[in-house]
Amino acid sequence: MLSMALGIAAVAFLAAPPATALALPAPKDFVSYLDLECFRTDPYQPPAVGLALRHLNPVLDGLPPEQVTLGAREQLCVPVAKNNVIPPPGVLDFVRFVDLACYRVVTPASGKALGLAHLNPVLQDLPRTEVVLGRAEQLCVPVAKNGVAPPAEVMQLVRHLDLLCYGITPNAPMNRALNLRQLNPVLTGQIPAATVRVTDARQLCVPMHKGGDVIPPEVVRVVRWADLEKFDVVAAPMAPVTLSLRHLNPVLGALPLERATLTAAVQLGVPVAKNGQFPPG
Repeated sequence: MLSMALGIAAVAFLAAPPATALALPAPKDFVSYLDLECFRTDPYQPPAVGLALRHLNPVLDGLPPEQVTLGAREQLCVPVAKNNVIPPPGVLDFVRFVDLACYRVVTPASGKALGLAHLNPVLQDLPRTEVVLGRAEQLCVPVAKNGVAPPAEVMQLVRHLDLLCYGITPNAPMNRALNLRQLNPVLTGQIPAATVRVTDARQLCVPMHKGGDVIPPEVVRVVRWADLEKFDVVAAPMAPVTLSLRHLNPVLGALPLERATLTAAVQLGVPVAKNGQFPPG
């Protein structure tokens, strides 16, 4: 039954109708509303693909390239609105299709010290923090859920959004309650809005280029600013949600469809700027 369902999903994915042309959002507009709720998934081990990664953000472009191998899938991170503050038109069209599957990776510790400032309007009152990058722990890569593909103009952006997540110290707590509302059309009817308590900072996820990927310059201009600080959350128990996942990035496009069951909300990624370098408007 699963293979039949995945086959149907693949057909739907390929048959998605074209949409009205959309202009790429400005980097500041896109990144400022890029909030991702991360759910624990059931275990899955993909084929052991080796990847060469290099940093895209100008603050980190002096760091050396990273070599990683995809480990077990740990999370699916999906777009949400906080406290019912919805991304504006022209930004929502793109943000709502940012779905990232996160896989375990291991790299040497960076040791890079960074100052972080929140970008999303809901968190503008939070103070800047100082963190140090440790080892990379996850690589989060773009996927489509249940065969629902982004429109063509949206696809050209989200398919190149790969984030490498480093453990950070100190693990400063946010200690704030936030109401999260799903934005992706596949989940808006399956996961109701819910309030979570955001606790300790855990990771900083930064944009990377995967070897073999050809990213258009106008897309690099946007995705290079997609830095997310991931915090642990305390959330109410949820009913499991089972999805099929299909990789969007060309480098991983040959990987098989995956079945993923979401079992608990565990983290929230929120957009930040590093060392006072903010995304251009």
